[in-house]
This record gives sequence, structure tokens and C-alpha cells, in this order.
Amino acid sequence: QVQLVESGGGLVQAGGSLRLSCAASGGTFSRYALGWFRQAAGKEREFVANIGWSDDTTSYTAVVRGRFTSSRDNSKNTVYLQMNSLKPEDTAVYYCAAKETGTSSTIFSGRRNYDFWGQGTQVTVSS
Repeated sequence: QVQLVESGGGLVQAGGSLRLSCAASGGTFSRYALGWFRQAAGKEREFVANIGWSDDTTSYTAVVRGRFTSSRDNSKNTVYLQMNSLKPEDTAVYYCAAKETGTSSTIFSGRRNYDFWGQGTQVTVSS
């Protein structure tokens, strides 16, 4: 079973950048597909980005495409979400999630696909 811990959230002005990290432990990190989700106050948790086990396969929700980039370093058991050109509507708690896929390149955008979740990190973008 893998444990996930997010970090890197904070308060930033609109147009600024943040890089979120999600450190994993307790499993073979390279066997997991990872996802990023976010939940704004009073809203459902929504998909943001994902990345396959080998860093070659990613996808993004339309509203962040071109601004956010997901990457991973399997040697450090860490996945990253680089967020640029942040907007107030990006304000939310950001979660990383993991699903064991072995060496399959399949990636997932549904919350129910993921088996393990971190506790989340708050991102607040001021206007």
C-alpha cells in the first residue's frame, strides 16, 4: 500500500507559479499511475492532470492545459505538478492519487479509478 504526501501549496498572486510535489512511500512507485485532482470550496473534486508510470503519458483537463505540467521522478518516488499563469479560479485543495498499473501506459481521469490518496495541499490564488 502506498502513502502519498503533497507539499508546495501556498498563496500566490494571479499570474504566478507554484510547483506541487507528491512524495510516495510504501510501494513500488514506478508501478503506479498518478493523478492530480482539486476541490474548491463547495464543489466536487475534479480531475486536473495525470501521468503514466514512465512519464511519457500525460493528460490534462482543458482549463489547465498549457499552464500546468505533470512530471515524475521515479528515482525520488515523487510526482510534480508545475502550475504557471495561475488564476483565482485555480484556488482549491490539490490532491494526488495513485493506482497500481504495473508497466501499463494506461492513465485515468476518474476519481474512482484511484486507490490511494494524499491529504491535500491548499493553493490560493489572489486577484
